[in-house]
Amino acid sequence: MGVPFEALIPYGIMLGMFGITGAGLSKLRHMQNGGKRARHSLDQWDRVMMDRDRRLTGFLRGQTDNSAAPLGFELNNPWRVCFHNLLYMF
Repeated sequence: MGVPFEALIPYGIMLGMFGITGAGLSKLRHMQNGGKRARHSLDQWDRVMMDRDRRLTGFLRGQTDNSAAPLGFELNNPWRVCFHNLLYMF
Protein backbone atom coordinates (compact mmCIF):
# COMPACT_ATOMS: atom_id res chain seq x y z
CA MET A 1 0.00 0.00 0.00
CA GLY A 2 1.49 3.30 -1.06
CA VAL A 3 1.68 6.52 0.84
CA PRO A 4 -0.60 9.22 -0.48
CA PHE A 5 1.50 12.02 -1.95
CA GLU A 6 -0.67 14.61 -0.20
CA ALA A 7 0.96 13.57 3.08
CA LEU A 8 4.41 14.46 1.70
CA ILE A 9 3.52 17.99 0.52
CA PRO A 10 4.06 19.66 3.94
CA TYR A 11 7.48 18.00 4.23
CA GLY A 12 8.42 19.25 0.78
CA ILE A 13 7.30 22.77 1.71
CA MET A 14 9.29 22.67 4.96
CA LEU A 15 12.40 21.36 3.17
CA GLY A 16 12.05 24.08 0.53
CA MET A 17 11.68 26.81 3.17
CA PHE A 18 14.77 25.58 5.03
CA GLY A 19 16.71 25.66 1.75
CA ILE A 20 15.51 29.18 0.89
CA THR A 21 16.31 30.43 4.41
CA GLY A 22 19.79 28.89 4.36
CA ALA A 23 20.57 30.36 0.95
CA GLY A 24 19.25 33.78 2.03
CA LEU A 25 21.35 33.81 5.23
CA SER A 26 24.41 32.70 3.29
CA LYS A 27 23.93 35.52 0.77
CA LEU A 28 23.37 38.03 3.57
CA ARG A 29 26.62 37.00 5.30
CA HIS A 30 28.43 37.20 1.96
CA MET A 31 27.11 40.74 1.39
CA GLN A 32 28.01 41.84 4.95
CA ASN A 33 31.62 40.73 4.41
CA GLY A 34 32.03 42.92 1.34
CA GLY A 35 31.70 40.04 -1.10
CA LYS A 36 34.37 37.98 0.66
CA ARG A 37 34.08 34.61 2.36
CA ALA A 38 33.22 34.59 6.07
CA ARG A 39 36.09 34.37 8.54
CA HIS A 40 36.13 31.81 11.34
CA SER A 41 38.09 31.48 14.63
CA LEU A 42 39.25 35.10 14.80
CA ASP A 43 41.75 35.95 17.51
CA GLN A 44 42.28 39.35 19.16
CA TRP A 45 44.86 40.44 16.57
CA ASP A 46 42.47 39.74 13.70
CA ARG A 47 39.72 41.72 15.42
CA VAL A 48 42.04 44.69 16.00
CA MET A 49 43.18 44.68 12.36
CA MET A 50 39.62 44.35 11.08
CA ASP A 51 38.58 47.29 13.28
CA ARG A 52 41.52 49.30 11.90
CA ASP A 53 40.46 48.42 8.34
CA ARG A 54 36.90 49.49 9.16
CA ARG A 55 38.13 52.84 10.46
CA LEU A 56 40.34 53.34 7.38
CA THR A 57 37.94 52.26 4.66
CA GLY A 58 34.48 52.20 6.23
CA PHE A 59 34.09 48.44 5.65
CA LEU A 60 34.94 45.71 8.14
CA ARG A 61 36.74 43.61 5.52
CA GLY A 62 37.91 46.52 3.37
CA GLN A 63 41.60 47.05 2.73
CA THR A 64 43.51 49.88 1.14
CA ASP A 65 46.91 50.18 -0.48
CA ASN A 66 47.20 53.90 0.27
CA SER A 67 50.33 54.50 2.38
CA ALA A 68 48.91 57.65 3.99
CA ALA A 69 45.91 57.57 6.28
CA PRO A 70 42.93 59.68 5.20
CA LEU A 71 42.26 63.04 6.82
CA GLY A 72 40.56 62.69 10.17
CA PHE A 73 42.02 59.26 10.91
CA GLU A 74 44.22 60.73 13.66
CA LEU A 75 41.03 61.79 15.46
CA ASN A 76 39.38 58.42 14.93
CA ASN A 77 40.60 56.77 18.12
CA PRO A 78 39.64 53.11 18.66
CA TRP A 79 39.76 53.42 22.47
CA ARG A 80 36.32 53.66 24.01
CA VAL A 81 35.80 55.68 27.19
CA CYS A 82 33.05 54.68 29.58
CA PHE A 83 31.53 57.09 32.07
CA HIS A 84 31.87 54.69 34.99
CA ASN A 85 35.62 54.39 34.34
CA LEU A 86 35.93 58.16 34.61
CA LEU A 87 34.28 58.11 38.03
CA TYR A 88 36.98 55.83 39.43
CA MET A 89 39.70 58.21 38.32
CA PHE A 90 38.50 61.02 40.62
